Amino acid sequence: MTKKQEPHPVRVRRRYLLEDGTVVPGVTTVTGLLSKPSLVRWANKLGLEGIDSASVTEQSARIGTLTHAMICACLLGEAFDPERADPGELRQAEEAFRCFLRWREEHSLRPILCEASLVSAKLRYGGTPDCYCILDGKPVLLDFKTGKRIYDEYFVQLAAYARLLREQGYPVEELRVLRLGKAEEDCEARGVAEQEKWFSLFENLLNIYYLRKDLAWRS
Repeated sequence: MTKKQEPHPVRVRRRYLLEDGTVVPGVTTVTGLLSKPSLVRWANKLGLEGIDSASVTEQSARIGTLTHAMICACLLGEAFDPERADPGELRQAEEAFRCFLRWREEHSLRPILCEASLVSAKLRYGGTPDCYCILDGKPVLLDFKTGKRIYDEYFVQLAAYARLLREQGYPVEELRVLRLGKAEEDCEARGVAEQEKWFSLFENLLNIYYLRKDLAWRS
């Protein structure tokens, strides 16, 4: 098992390796096997309107990356460098960041890990949790999202990240998704109940991932 704290604000696409150099899948790769019919309908709707859904998705991802970088820099006491960020995307990220700051004012938060890469040698997968912290006196795993709603897929991801943390010896009492909108008051926090069931779903997806790999599955 390995841990690596990446510098901020750059959020790179990570590769997860076992000690012998074997590459293992990340949590988001595994959860990507889930069917997302609402995403298909959304992409089709944009296509009918003459809008490239891939470009919209990429822009949303960049805004999310900037927001994560601002939050992690803030929590770690580091300076945030926007580098060559698009001004419009940077403004949207700043709005989400202000939403986070307003939420934080109502809580006691002591960060322990921010975007640290973790790998499970036992289950052969890796992941990068957003923030493991002591929140209001409890060890909590926080996940920051900048979309319009909280999807069930996020609970699967968080359960998988929690297992990685526990394997590393970090106790996790609660899992929370914190959705940060475009206005300071547009903030939604939701805890994850039935963690074992969500992790069981992830574990089944992980088994499917490796079965497909063994079969040299071609999509």
